[in-house]
Amino acid sequence: MRRIATGGILGGVKSDRLLSILLLLQTRGRVPAHELADRLEVSVRTIYRDIEALSASGVPVYAERGRHGGIELLAGFRTDVTGLTADESRALFILAAQGAHAALGLDAALGSALRKVMAALPAPHRPAAEVTSRRILVDATRWKGGPQKAVDLDVLQDAVFTDRRLRLRYRHSDTKEPRTYTVDPYGLVSKGGVWYLVADRRAAPGLFRADRVRSATVLDEPVRRRPGVELADAWEVLRRQVEERPGGLDVTVRVHRDRLDMFLRIAAPHLAHLPDDDGVAEWVTVRLSYGFLPETRQLLAFADRVEVLSPPEVRQELAAAAASVAELYGRPVGGSG
Repeated sequence: MRRIATGGILGGVKSDRLLSILLLLQTRGRVPAHELADRLEVSVRTIYRDIEALSASGVPVYAERGRHGGIELLAGFRTDVTGLTADESRALFILAAQGAHAALGLDAALGSALRKVMAALPAPHRPAAEVTSRRILVDATRWKGGPQKAVDLDVLQDAVFTDRRLRLRYRHSDTKEPRTYTVDPYGLVSKGGVWYLVADRRAAPGLFRADRVRSATVLDEPVRRRPGVELADAWEVLRRQVEERPGGLDVTVRVHRDRLDMFLRIAAPHLAHLPDDDGVAEWVTVRLSYGFLPETRQLLAFADRVEVLSPPEVRQELAAAAASVAELYGRPVGGSG
């Protein structure tokens, strides 16, 4: 194993880009120059200059032109690429969404990988990385989200990683009986502690909550994804459909200060923007966005500490719901209506 220096003869060339090139070549083997240029957001000419700089520093790298050509390291060459900066080293040890690793069965693998990374870090960066792992924790689950149903992701993962179609028995939130779909999966996404399968159904993007999948079967047929579409592309389309869905209700409420913090946590998915708060006023105006009218009943949980100011139909919806609750509790226990 060989360690390369990123100073000296490499001079003005950015060392982090050279290390990125080395990592890509060690991982991928032969890589076309235009692909390296696209990944690193530089020109092909810059890539060739970087390759010359690496070669001049003793790295056995060469380029082959032609249709099947590319840039490649000499067979068997490996380098100890430990040129991580202090911030990069710390970033590796901030474990975002730890529950995601457990759901995928990767907790043990993650711990092993981080131990190996720690051993390979430059000695000056190890203390900071170790402190970061003990001082920073990212928990992606929402407050008071209730107990999460256990989700078996094994079959979904199998289809995702083997590029096979899936047959799902899936129950939508507005139906009691599950429906059967044949889908073409792109991948799995963990959003706010909830797992989703992103998949095409009849060449259109779809979002399926993993905890609503009643059964899943991996088919022998290869997946039929739309050309050029990756998981991130499909997810972005679906995310926007959820967050920017038409016909939403813009609701303005006033919240009593003694419940403001709790309200902002619970109503976070519906906040249109953070309210202007001078820290003094007894009531704070908050603007929300809901997908449909019944969703606004969430506001009743705050009783008289939250008042809807507009629109009128939301006030009517909450008044009707409150009247139904009052009628229910005005009857004897167990009485029929």
